[in-house]
Amino acid sequence: RMAKALRRIVDHGAAAIPQGERTMPVGNHNYSLLTDLYQLTMAQGYWECNKLEEEACFHAFFRTNPFQGGYAIACGTDHVLEVIEDYCFTSDDIAYLASLEAPGGGALFDPAFLDYLSTMELSVDIDAVREGTVVFPNDPLLRVTGPILQCQLLETALLNCVNFETLIATKAARVCLSADSPVAEFGLRRAQGEDGGLRASRAAVVGGCASTSNVLAGK
Repeated sequence: RMAKALRRIVDHGAAAIPQGERTMPVGNHNYSLLTDLYQLTMAQGYWECNKLEEEACFHAFFRTNPFQGGYAIACGTDHVLEVIEDYCFTSDDIAYLASLEAPGGGALFDPAFLDYLSTMELSVDIDAVREGTVVFPNDPLLRVTGPILQCQLLETALLNCVNFETLIATKAARVCLSADSPVAEFGLRRAQGEDGGLRASRAAVVGGCASTSNVLAGK
């Protein structure tokens, strides 16, 4: 019975966001610098070792179900599309990276490496679980295959996409399973800023909520 109810909830959430209308841009984001600094220093290490063509395969998964529950609801993979669609290092990005100093003095990044980043084009393949899918520990939510340097640069941003939104969708599904009537999402006023509020509202609908108080998210 629980499995049938859960399937009904996540199907409702997926149906509430029509195909072709699922992306929710929050601003004019350039995601190339939305990463941890060590990802860039590791990328420079691959560049220095001539590993530009070395292929890698990364899997994103979790080890323990959230909320001491028995499952999670995959979400955030639509956001991944937004991250990679226009991924590039702009001249402003390169100028900022060139200004960073190494702990021992001097420039942190080799100018030739920054020249490489300025013309780099992503050539990775990303496989993702459909949003609203019931997933379990050690199930891959994402599989990223391509040049190891590029996979490394994407790691932090992709984890940021799926971790938060999967958590919200899972919580929404648990609430909807326990409720006797349709659930309205009302979390904007307590959300972590505009971006967090929009992402959370969308994830809650993926998890089964019937409506949201967030007018911008509803639009």
